[in-house]
Amino acid sequence: MSVLQLAAVLSALVPQSPVSYEVSFPNAVHHEAEIRVTFPDLPRGALQLRMSRSSPGRYALHEFAKNVYSVKAFDGSGDELEITRPNPHQWDVAGHDGTVTLSYTLYADHADGTYSGIDATHAHFNMPSAFMWARGLGDRLITITFQPALGSNWRVATQLAPTGDPFTFMAPNLDYFLDSPTELSDFALREWQVGSGDRSYTIRMAVHHEGSEPALDRYVNWSKAIVDEAHAVFGEYPAFDYGTYTFIADYLPWVDGDGMEHRNSTILASTRSLDQSARGLVGTVSHEFFHAWNVERIRPRSLEPFDFERANMSRELWFAEGFTDYYGGLLMRRAGITNVSNFARSAGGSLSYVINAPGRSYFSPIEMSMQAPFVDAARPVDATNQANSFISYYTWGSVIALGLDLTLRTRFDGLDLDAYMRAVWAKHRDVDAPYTVEDLRDVLGELTGDRRFAEDFFRRYVYGLDVMDYEPLLGRAGMLLRKSFPGEAIIGQASLRFNDQNAEITSATLMGSPLYEAGLDRGDVIFRIDGRQVGRRSDLETVLRDHRSGDAVEIEFRQRGSTKLATLTLAENPRLEVVLYEEAGLPVTAEMQAFREAWHSASGGRARRGAFAPCRPPIEAGLGQTRFDCPAPNIRSRPPVAPSLPR
Repeated sequence: MSVLQLAAVLSALVPQSPVSYEVSFPNAVHHEAEIRVTFPDLPRGALQLRMSRSSPGRYALHEFAKNVYSVKAFDGSGDELEITRPNPHQWDVAGHDGTVTLSYTLYADHADGTYSGIDATHAHFNMPSAFMWARGLGDRLITITFQPALGSNWRVATQLAPTGDPFTFMAPNLDYFLDSPTELSDFALREWQVGSGDRSYTIRMAVHHEGSEPALDRYVNWSKAIVDEAHAVFGEYPAFDYGTYTFIADYLPWVDGDGMEHRNSTILASTRSLDQSARGLVGTVSHEFFHAWNVERIRPRSLEPFDFERANMSRELWFAEGFTDYYGGLLMRRAGITNVSNFARSAGGSLSYVINAPGRSYFSPIEMSMQAPFVDAARPVDATNQANSFISYYTWGSVIALGLDLTLRTRFDGLDLDAYMRAVWAKHRDVDAPYTVEDLRDVLGELTGDRRFAEDFFRRYVYGLDVMDYEPLLGRAGMLLRKSFPGEAIIGQASLRFNDQNAEITSATLMGSPLYEAGLDRGDVIFRIDGRQVGRRSDLETVLRDHRSGDAVEIEFRQRGSTKLATLTLAENPRLEVVLYEEAGLPVTAEMQAFREAWHSASGGRARRGAFAPCRPPIEAGLGQTRFDCPAPNIRSRPPVAPSLPR
């Protein structure tokens, strides 16, 4: 029985007065909402009211209380009550008569997956950023009624349970309420059915945008294909509560770009339009919908239950976010929205970033995941050294997923990453069975029948700092991992601001790079390299064209008020890329084509995935090797009923 089903059963057995919210928008043009919430049948003692400090799917702290003001509290007779503030996030109300009604104004002008945005065109709510709640009442039913802005044509899109009133909705408890983003606007609505019988669900897309109808049609059709391909990975849909899954999309110049998953919905926001950027926007759809399985129901133990009062740290984001990121691109490819060259280029960018990143010397993928409270939409005031110490757990995790997928396809007959994801789904498919890193390792050992392989894979690539040898793995699919600019001399990967006279370094210089080794860093101003002024990018390019990797040249620069000279030893550009064999002028064998087809084909065409002879590592190679003894490539559920309101 799911949490929502249990809540519905308990509410029927033990009637309790719900917490009720009312939301109106008399000043929407100035980004304000007026919110009233009533807490009835309270025990004696002070009622502790809170604004959240974190939000589902976000790992850093966000001080949502800063946008709340004009807070007042009243008892059941309408008499005003005194409020005390023990901390910036809490309002305590004592001396009540068993009922407290709270009213306040919310300011909201940042519509994305974390915050809220209100204006004359819509009201976009991420619930933790907007709604106060009370400690100790988390199991109560919640109702919320919206009063649309006067003269608007607003409707409501949300995963909350509907009622007979199109502007009143319910949630079985506080956790579900805070996990239910809501959009009020004159959105375009598209719906379709998936599944069958008692596992039939409605997929809804509520799109608030300024694009054309043909662009919306194309976007929705692509999204349908993504939904089908995600289903094909797991073989079934999650049991979407109340029978629906809702995409809430805002594609408008005045919102902020984001994508944020929730249990039965997702928020999609971008300043780009459907007419210009439909393919890229569907890429976010692909990532977020895969989360309906991986993270919303396949839950890390570290995030279950989610704590709204602190930063939530997890060791598993390399899997929860990184594997999802890998599938985001793979589903796009399988759905035919992108081509194989696009997929290869994207994989090359990810591999280049991870393989060349200095941060790999400091933290493993697990430890990078634990950095999320510092990097996930966090806004530090001070400078950080994350360019040298951090690798995105999204990207590193996607690279691990790529390597594991190719390793399984190469080494184990009939297995691939889809099979692994289904095995994880079978064992950890809901919040009652959250997983740890060790659980993920054990599932891999059970799936392959080779526990030693699983242990060594996790030891090296998850707990450790190693990366797989991707060249032979990609070669099986006729893809070539190579240097993008062999022999090209560079001064290092750093951002430069040119102003005709000089070039200012505006980012940290990377450890081991020529600039770093010469002693230059952020804020330094370069005057000359090899005696030549570098006030324009073309000046720098001219200097580099005249030299080779390994050449030593003089660099003149200003650092913290002092003009200095140093020796700059140029290095070869380390950037990597993945290209198709045919693009590199190499022959593609029938075996490569078949391997690539099974990996990338649409859901109906992957039955042949076990048709390849598995490769086994030579005995002397040891465990966990990724250079396999293969022939060298020939270079020729039924949803719960919505809870009833107590009468």
